[in-house]
Amino acid sequence: MRLENIQTTKDVDFAVLGIPFDTAASNRIGARYGPQHIRDASVLLRPYNPDQDVNIFDYCSGVDYGDIDVIPGNIHRTYDQITEGLRPLLNDDVIPIILGGDHSISLGSLRAFAAKYGPVSLVHFDSHGDTWDNYYGEKYMHGTPFRRAVEEGLIDTAHSIQVGMRGPLYGPGCIEDARDLGFQVIPMREARKLGQEEVNRRIHARVGDANRPVFVSFDIDFVDPAYAPGTGTPEVAGPTSFEALEYVRSLDGLNIKGFDLVEVLPAYDSGDITAGLASAVAYEMISLVALKKKHG
Repeated sequence: MRLENIQTTKDVDFAVLGIPFDTAASNRIGARYGPQHIRDASVLLRPYNPDQDVNIFDYCSGVDYGDIDVIPGNIHRTYDQITEGLRPLLNDDVIPIILGGDHSISLGSLRAFAAKYGPVSLVHFDSHGDTWDNYYGEKYMHGTPFRRAVEEGLIDTAHSIQVGMRGPLYGPGCIEDARDLGFQVIPMREARKLGQEEVNRRIHARVGDANRPVFVSFDIDFVDPAYAPGTGTPEVAGPTSFEALEYVRSLDGLNIKGFDLVEVLPAYDSGDITAGLASAVAYEMISLVALKKKHG
């Protein structure tokens, strides 16, 4: 978005930062290049958001904070780097807009948010629940972060919701396990039947208290691969790009403390359409920060 590239929290309301880690991916790799791919597409973004009727920089300021240093091949040291890297932002109440990287990075982020706010509500858009106990026998993969986060007490599952799950699974437990952990789950087929307005209402109802701290996690494979082919584990029959942006816009009014946008994989991105969508999703996240300031 042509933001100044500087690591500062002084007079900053939001910070865009990358976490270029993809060692925990199970299928296609290359999401480590996602943050820069999204940045490249974001040069077309302009300050006034007509759909939200807000000029971002009338109400808030932001920087491109650069990337957190990761340790390829070592997920646990990378988690420490993520948690430590987010700490100065959260201590100064700067809202991070995090660009991944594979979805495993969310666990490191949630550790930082829980250290600041206690267990947070999770609003999760994805075609996969990412609550498996293990994948290939590994406990820390991009299909397991939210189970680990629940086990560590980082998420308030009674006020958390997952939307968009679909595609072939190993068994019914792949959906039911998330419910057993306490999440409300709205698979994509149910979301279609309910309609987007009703799903949005249920998201707000699930979070409940407007002051409750919320973390939003958006996997780009939530969107149908016709609109977002550049990802590692695409699943057909998802939302359109317009619907995806509407889901993010509908979060206005929640007490969002941070966002992540993960699993953008440039090597499979035909015509950079995934990067364009991802930059638009991040833009809507930034617009929510501006709206929160605008509404006081």
